[in-house]
Amino acid sequence: MVRALQGLSAGGEFGGAVSIMTEFAPKTKRGLYGAWQSFTVALGLLAGAGLAAILATSLSQEALSDWGWRVPFLVALPLGLVALWLRLKLDETPNFTRAAQEEPQPAEPREVAKAIALGIGRLMGWSAAGYTFLVVMPSYLQATLHATFQQALVATVLANTGFAASIIPAGWLSDRIGRRPVMVTGAALVVVLAFPLMNLLQDEESGNVAKGVAVFAAGLVVGLMAGPGPAMLAEMFPTRARYTGLGLAYSLSNAVFSGSAGLIITELIKRTKNVDIPAWYVAVTCAVSVAALLTLRGDDYRRELRD
Repeated sequence: MVRALQGLSAGGEFGGAVSIMTEFAPKTKRGLYGAWQSFTVALGLLAGAGLAAILATSLSQEALSDWGWRVPFLVALPLGLVALWLRLKLDETPNFTRAAQEEPQPAEPREVAKAIALGIGRLMGWSAAGYTFLVVMPSYLQATLHATFQQALVATVLANTGFAASIIPAGWLSDRIGRRPVMVTGAALVVVLAFPLMNLLQDEESGNVAKGVAVFAAGLVVGLMAGPGPAMLAEMFPTRARYTGLGLAYSLSNAVFSGSAGLIITELIKRTKNVDIPAWYVAVTCAVSVAALLTLRGDDYRRELRD
């Protein structure tokens, strides 16, 4: 329940941030501008994993359990206050101001609901693969593959580094060739690479370098979906419903497929004794996303945002 609420809360603010960034962006740079939102998420994940790795290697187990685990939360608190201050200083976008001055024309609820459902389908692979490779990985490596805590954290740092490295280039590329080819490529690569990645991590004879490259590549592939994703969502909704629509699509997708990923994977492994469950989870969700992403119009990235 707490994980679901966390996903819904993050998704609500995600909608506002993406709406502002894409509505202020030039038409030919919405993918690039929107990618910065995903990039800040990647920086947060990377900072959290990096700080956890530093604490785990520099503190004793007793100190880490006693007070060390509180350090990341204390560091994040002032950053949250800075974010709130920035949020309160923002002006309304030209799109919203124009829409507010015109005769009210509420968006058709059925059309918005359909777009939200389609948005969830397009995002579920990103949500599931992102959380599985970037967040759940430490628990899986420790509990199932018997890696040390330090090894699990290093793998997480590498995966998040790959994720951060590909987001901005993917957003930029989507402004050149479209959201569909970039995001479909990312989702399809997850489907193809999920089982080889799991098999490599499970192979005791594979070297640490090979495993490090594998988790880095996993994060990099997820970034191909995360880069164009915000702009793709913004282009699905009219201005009057954009904040709510894309926020709901993102938050519901993350509440179900990200927030519950650890619980789903752990419980399925426990019940089936199948250590390939993470690969099945990301492959199936990304396959659904491929089908949903193929419904994108090829020229959506060239069009003005809908009023």
